[in-house]
Amino acid sequence: MKKLSEYLFLWAAGGCLYYGFEILFRGFSHWSMFVLGGVCLVFFTVQGKMVHWEDPLWRQVLRCTVFVTGMEFITGIVVNKWLQLDVWDYSGLPFQLFGQICLQFTIIFSGLCAAGIFLSGYLLYWLYGEEKPQYHVL
Repeated sequence: MKKLSEYLFLWAAGGCLYYGFEILFRGFSHWSMFVLGGVCLVFFTVQGKMVHWEDPLWRQVLRCTVFVTGMEFITGIVVNKWLQLDVWDYSGLPFQLFGQICLQFTIIFSGLCAAGIFLSGYLLYWLYGEEKPQYHVL
């Protein structure tokens, strides 16, 4: 039951944070971004716990950035293409794929991933008594 509580809390926190970032920087968001932000923060936690937070930070950021970009692509195909909700469209940007992902936002997401990795590890430590994360740059 404790694990379910942890993951639901992290999912809700990730959803609120990402939804909030979108409101702050874009002026609007969509409920699917709440879901996606939550899923991503849970992934940051799971990957960190699997390696006991001992992988170098750059490797964790890379792993999470690939995950986030992949999930953004899948979410975009479902939300923007299949459901035609037009939440975002990167078609006008260089280095994009079907208008759903692009290099510029992948780079931005890498910074958010780094913050999310720190946040998820310390939230579990402070709120749930999990092992204290030990981050290593190299």
